[in-house]
Amino acid sequence: MSEEDDHKRTINYGESAIGYIKKNTLPAYPRAYELWYTYSAGYNQGLNRAVNETIKASGRINTDEMLNLYGRFLSPTRLGDRLDEVGTKVSREVEELIDSLKLSADATSDYGSALEQAGEKIKGVADPKKLQLYVTHLVKSTQNAVASNRKLESQLLESKKHIENLQSSLEAIRYESLTDELTTLNNRKHFEVSIEKVIDHSKESGRGFALLMTDIDHFKKFNDTYGHQTGDQVLRLVALAVKQNIKTQDIACRYGGEEFSIILPQLDLEEAVQIGERIRSAVMSKELVKRSTGENLGRVTISVGIAIFESTDTAHSIVSRADEAMYAAKRAGRNLVKTEKDLEAAAGEENVA
Repeated sequence: MSEEDDHKRTINYGESAIGYIKKNTLPAYPRAYELWYTYSAGYNQGLNRAVNETIKASGRINTDEMLNLYGRFLSPTRLGDRLDEVGTKVSREVEELIDSLKLSADATSDYGSALEQAGEKIKGVADPKKLQLYVTHLVKSTQNAVASNRKLESQLLESKKHIENLQSSLEAIRYESLTDELTTLNNRKHFEVSIEKVIDHSKESGRGFALLMTDIDHFKKFNDTYGHQTGDQVLRLVALAVKQNIKTQDIACRYGGEEFSIILPQLDLEEAVQIGERIRSAVMSKELVKRSTGENLGRVTISVGIAIFESTDTAHSIVSRADEAMYAAKRAGRNLVKTEKDLEAAAGEENVA
């Protein structure tokens, strides 16, 4: 996306955020602006759902409600707090496990001593009654050792279960931090990490990759005309078309408000164009229906730009070329797939003219 287009898009989100602050007569705290900017951009589905429910219930959002929503969905410490909580539980589980192992070790040591002492005492014992007494003592010691081992086994199984649950919690937190909640695609943070890794791997292996950048045509019109809920439906529709037309090793992300990026490892230009066309056709084939009224809103289209990795590329350079190709598709009439080669051909024609 060019700086000018990015400027226009983000200014629209900013103006919308200020509008919501004024409409709800809220103090213009930085947190208020961040909350309404995020709401306007549609980046956080949980936040949008909670805001809509609050407005539906009372008609507006007051300062306390706004701060509460910020704490729930946007506070920078939210994920950190959850990680700390899981970390504390893991530490507690490990400490309890260590205590259990120590007790078991002590019990095993006591049992060993009891066996050793009984062995010494039994030597040379001729009296059957005394022998029976020692055997009874050994049986009791053995029973205690078996019970202790069973208890430890039970505690180990319980601890294993707890640690597996905590591991699942950590995985959920990690997933949340790298996933766009609305579309369930990877988020911008995941894209930025992934493309650096793919570039490094491509330079080491000599195998390139293709980058697709897609943008929903006239998305602002959908939002302004039909509201954010319909806009969210459009985003989910496009995300579904992307998921259904890529492979497991491909990396699909929600790059911006209505822009998506797809990293296609080890694909050449022709193969990437085929995938871009499949995604474009899949999106266009769906008719959008407003759930609340059943109204047919027509079809959604996307513009797609494609760039192929070059050995000198950085993340910024390949994204810029794919973006330029995408905006060439928009200038050519939208609902098209354009590549960096198309830009080169157009530049050549201009030079000849």
